[in-house]
Amino acid sequence: MKDIKVLGTGCSNCKTTVALIEQIAQAKGVEITLQKIEEIQDIMAFGVMSTPAVVVDGKVVHAGGIPARDKIELWLN
Repeated sequence: MKDIKVLGTGCSNCKTTVALIEQIAQAKGVEITLQKIEEIQDIMAFGVMSTPAVVVDGKVVHAGGIPARDKIELWLN
């Protein structure tokens, strides 16, 4: 099971990123735990300056903008 966190203050790009990850995980049949981190202090603790950012199993794998679909699929493999 993948532990995924989406870091962002709640903007539309952040919401789209969450929905996209959920959609792709469901389509691939991959079990994930998905958390939305919205507190600025919690986001900065990951060293992220631009959102949305994505953390997979404790590692920042993306920051700034909606990630590409094929990138998300790679994270879920």
